Amino acid sequence: MAPRVLVIGGDAAGMTAASAVNRLVDDVEVVVLERGTYTSYSACGIPFWIGGEIDSCDDLVARTPEQHRERGIDVRLESTATGVDVDARTVTYTDAAGEHTLAWDRLVVGTGAASVRPDLPGIDATGIHTIKDIDDGHAVLDALDGDVRRAVVVGSGYIGMEMAEAFAGRGLRTTVIERESTPLPIVEDHIGEVIAEAMGRFGVELVTEAEVTGFGTSDGRVTSVQTAEGEHEADIVVVAFGVTPRSSLLPDAQKGMKDGFVTDDQQRLTGLDDVWSAGDCVVTLDRLTGDLVHVPLGTHANKQGLVAGESIAASLGATWSGRTFPGIVQTAITKFCDLEIARTGLGEQQARDAGFDPVVTTIETTTRAGYYPGTESMHGLGIADRSTRRLLGVQVAGGAGSGLRIDAAAMALWNGLTVDELVMTDLSYAPPFSSVWSPIQVVARALTKELAAGTGRPA
Repeated sequence: MAPRVLVIGGDAAGMTAASAVNRLVDDVEVVVLERGTYTSYSACGIPFWIGGEIDSCDDLVARTPEQHRERGIDVRLESTATGVDVDARTVTYTDAAGEHTLAWDRLVVGTGAASVRPDLPGIDATGIHTIKDIDDGHAVLDALDGDVRRAVVVGSGYIGMEMAEAFAGRGLRTTVIERESTPLPIVEDHIGEVIAEAMGRFGVELVTEAEVTGFGTSDGRVTSVQTAEGEHEADIVVVAFGVTPRSSLLPDAQKGMKDGFVTDDQQRLTGLDDVWSAGDCVVTLDRLTGDLVHVPLGTHANKQGLVAGESIAASLGATWSGRTFPGIVQTAITKFCDLEIARTGLGEQQARDAGFDPVVTTIETTTRAGYYPGTESMHGLGIADRSTRRLLGVQVAGGAGSGLRIDAAAMALWNGLTVDELVMTDLSYAPPFSSVWSPIQVVARALTKELAAGTGRPA
């Protein structure tokens, strides 16, 4: 009998792992249990679909369940795993026909993460939404077909910012409530202030340093979002408090930040035989600090799923690629209307907490040569370690062409470059694309000046 690889979760990590095993092992049965009705879709694209930049949710789907089945993978939709018996090597799951038990020889847990919904008064009212999967997107779009004029977004992380743009772009009076002093708290205040200014230009009301205490309701429907300072009227609300790993299926597994699963560099669960995990339910090595962090992004999920699938295939006799998952430097990018925003590495407080002595600088430059038509302003922030001069983090916000500059900084972090090495790195230049010093090198040069201050050393 062919060995059975059972995958729990049919999105990025799970389906990538399933596809790798199916491709690399000739005689294998691959079964995927997916609690929803879609597979292999881009959750990151949901706000842009709601905002109308993407025509249909079908455009977000990379591969349908039918396409996976055509390739020999047994995809079972609306099938929710309810228990795992590691000793017996079985999974219990439920579907429309009832409860079932399925045996496995290798198991992949790709259960993802769940939206945080704190126990606040009124949070279960109609009209309050989270954005985590395509069904959530459909629910918001259905709600927008009604008499909806006022939207409130609670939280200004990536999803919060993108949903604020989506609502405002559809003509809704939009308010964003954030408990920190500036929006998108994963960036430093200097970049946050640039974002806040852009939100104001687009007509979005930003309320900072405000803690949500509950939700006003009438006949079971949301009417307002309440804070200690007052309330904000709302016909629709998106709560974006963040996410937490779905890790309850394996209570005895080793867990890290936010109870995310701990794995080795081939995505095997620590201490469990023949069990792998990948995606938003795991913690990941931060290459700068050595800590295990929870950073739920599709980029990591796909890579980890590939590594897990190849590792499983090797355990079943296939030739191993040698590929492992080497960790992350926390690179991310988003936008608010015409403002591109990106960051990589550590923030100032993160650097201090990790034992570094951070030096921080900010710059303003341009996306192209200053004299070239269409050039736009760009803000940058850099962080370096005082004693080693090692680059620790970069953040940018600016016009078209700003965001992807972060990839040069990410590669510098990945390879442990000092700011001096980054200044002299061979990056591209032509007036339509950049100033003669790349914006990331402008940040690095500013850091060398900060490091030289008071030392007598040339900058």
